[in-house]
Amino acid sequence: MSGKGALSIVPAGVLSGDDTRKLFDYARENKNVTSSSTVNASLEAAKAVNSPIILQISQGGAAFFAGKSVPNGNQEASIAGAVAAAHFIRAVAPSYGIPVVLHTDHCAKKLLPWFDGMLDADEAYYKEHGIPLFSSHMLDLSEEPKEENIKDCVFYFKRMAKMNQWLEMEIGITGGEEDGVDNTSVDNNSLYTQPEDIWDVYSALAAISPNFSIAAGFGNVHGVYKPGNVKLRPELLGKHQAYAAEQLKGEKGEKPLYLVFHGGSGSTKDEIKTAVVNGVVKMNVDTDIQFAYLSGVRDFVLKKADYLKTQVGNPEGPDKPNKKQYDPRVWVREGEKTMVERVKEACIDLGNENRA
Repeated sequence: MSGKGALSIVPAGVLSGDDTRKLFDYARENKNVTSSSTVNASLEAAKAVNSPIILQISQGGAAFFAGKSVPNGNQEASIAGAVAAAHFIRAVAPSYGIPVVLHTDHCAKKLLPWFDGMLDADEAYYKEHGIPLFSSHMLDLSEEPKEENIKDCVFYFKRMAKMNQWLEMEIGITGGEEDGVDNTSVDNNSLYTQPEDIWDVYSALAAISPNFSIAAGFGNVHGVYKPGNVKLRPELLGKHQAYAAEQLKGEKGEKPLYLVFHGGSGSTKDEIKTAVVNGVVKMNVDTDIQFAYLSGVRDFVLKKADYLKTQVGNPEGPDKPNKKQYDPRVWVREGEKTMVERVKEACIDLGNENRA
C-alpha cells in the first residue's frame, strides 16, 4: 500500500468488514479512550498528521464512560459504556475525514458477559444497518490452556464472521497490568509465544474468515518500566511469519500473519520499527498517553494556582472572577493538547504520517 493513502481504498469514518482488513495492510497506532475528551483528542491528533487510527475501549474504560455510579456486577455499566462510546465515535468520526477502526480491548474469560453484551449490540446494529456497531473486538484468553483459548475464539469468531467483523486474539501472555487483566506475577518465560502455537491459532481461525489478528508475546509488558527490566524481542515475530509462510507453502506471501504489539508504551523507536517490519499492524500505546493527558492538566493547575483557589479574587484584584480559568472546558482542553502531541508522535513512529 506504500505510495497511496488509506482513503484511496477505504472511506473516512468508522470502518467495518473487509475495509478493516484493508486498513490493516498498514501498521496502526491504537489509542485507548475513556471519555469524549480522549476520543476527540485522538481524532484531532490523527487528523493533524493525516493518519488513520484505531480507537479502542477497555472493560474498565467502558464502565467509566457510562459513569462510575452505574452498577457493574453483571457488566451492565461496561456494556452500556462501550455501546455509548461506539455511537459517539460513529457520530463524530466522519467530521475528522480519516479512517477509524472502532475496537474493544482485552476481554478475559471472566469478562465474557461484557463481550456477549457488545455482540448483542453489534447484531442489533447489523440488522438495521448491515454492518456491526464495532469494527472489531479482542478476546484475551491467554491465561487459559491453548486448546481452550482456541476453542473459545473459534466459537465467538463464528458469531462475529456472520457480520464480517474482525477478531483480535492473544496467545502468549503480556506482562504487567491493564484494565481487567493482571499478569504482574507471570514468569518471564511465559512472555514469548512459540511459532507452532501461532500456527495452531491461524489454522483454526483462517478456516472461518481472514479477518483476524494475533497478539503474540515477545516479552511485552503493559505499562512503563525501567530500561533493562523488559527484554522485548520483536525479531521473534519474523520467525512466526516465516513458520506460517512455510506451512502455507508461500500461498499467502512472506508475511501471512496480522500481528499485534501490546505494551507499546516505553518502547524504543528501533523496537517499534522492527515490529512493524515483521508484520505488526496494530500497536497499543496507552500508558504514555495517559501521562501526556495528565501533564497538560497538571501544568495548567500549577501555573494558574492563584486563580484556582477561589471563584473570585486573584493576583489581578480581590474582585476579579476566575471562571475563565476553572471552567472545565479550559483545563480539560489543556490535557487534550498534550495528549494530541503524544498521539501524533505515536502515529509518526509507526510510519503513518500522511497515509490517510
